[in-house]
Amino acid sequence: MTRTTCGYLEESGRHPNRLQSMGQNQKAENSGLVMGLFCMFFSSLIMSIYTDLASPIWLVAARRRMIGAAIVAAFSSLSFVIGYARHSHSWVLRQGWWIPLRRFVEIISLTVVYATTFFFIVLAALTVVAYVFGSQFSQYLIWLVGGFAAVGAYITYVQANQLSAKTVASLLPFFVISGVTTAGSMSDDHDWWRNNFSQLGDRTTFAASLFNYTIVMAGICIIIISYFSVSEMITYYRLTINNNRKPIKHFIRRMLLLFLLLLLSALCFLGVGLFRYTPHPVLHNICARGIALPLTLLMVLLPWLAPQLSRAMYLVSDLIIVIIAARGISWVLGYTSLTNVEALAVFLFMAWFIIFSRQIGAMETDRVQQEELSLLVPASEQPARTESRINPEI
Repeated sequence: MTRTTCGYLEESGRHPNRLQSMGQNQKAENSGLVMGLFCMFFSSLIMSIYTDLASPIWLVAARRRMIGAAIVAAFSSLSFVIGYARHSHSWVLRQGWWIPLRRFVEIISLTVVYATTFFFIVLAALTVVAYVFGSQFSQYLIWLVGGFAAVGAYITYVQANQLSAKTVASLLPFFVISGVTTAGSMSDDHDWWRNNFSQLGDRTTFAASLFNYTIVMAGICIIIISYFSVSEMITYYRLTINNNRKPIKHFIRRMLLLFLLLLLSALCFLGVGLFRYTPHPVLHNICARGIALPLTLLMVLLPWLAPQLSRAMYLVSDLIIVIIAARGISWVLGYTSLTNVEALAVFLFMAWFIIFSRQIGAMETDRVQQEELSLLVPASEQPARTESRINPEI
């Protein structure tokens, strides 16, 4: 060590042979690496045991890939739960059972989002690798599962320590695109795209079941993310009230209506996946076509429902309505297929939902910064501290 370095350490009051304690983010990175190595070893071991002991019918290529993706999703979820729950202060029973119970449900909900995301992404990745390697793929499957589990465990553990609404919302399109793409590539009906997406799931094959499961989980994840997003908007509003800003009239009613429209949109997604067209044509059409109503109301009424958002968000909402309406007219006139209209509508809604959640995530970041700055103010003059439902330290 040079004289300059020693002098700097001595002037700073630190001994040159004593390591400075790590901060929270650095601890999370190191713990994530350890968790990744742990998950890599045990996921590879479980996959190896499965390939040795499973019956021949469960060693079919598609099922092996599905089991491998499920193992990765399970270990990634375990890593997320450990990383997220270990910081929480909500497990004490000072205020009764309600707060720990609510926190438990929220952890399960977020775990579902992460498990679904990694399952579909890994399944899609394994499917692509299997097509590339062909018959030689089986010898690499165990190590691929271990590698994906290590990456997934590391990512989920680190993100659990820095979780926000916009992070969770950004996961949504990944598993939707992965699930639909994988289902479409594995379908034995190569002409499904000529009609609509419902035809892809209107069978009892593995590909159709995978597509329907993707749509169902998308609806569940939209409900979960909507809950956290609306909760954060309420938290941000409370902060503005504490800072003596002008209150918003009928705010609670607006939030209830906003969540109701998001919930109806999610339930329509659920219905499309739960009710296949052939056995349930009426219920399927109600959900598939009825989703346009809550989405249109949501985007048209957004300036009134969420006045905290920016004008750019309102402009994007109006633009999406115009684009989908124009595409729908072109389908009625016979210029395009219904599949193209559905794909565009789903893509734009996912994009809108991500932008919506990221706007709220930005509000959360601003709120945290304001609360940190408020620590410089004397305690007697500080406003009441607010809490985000998605914050892992609550």
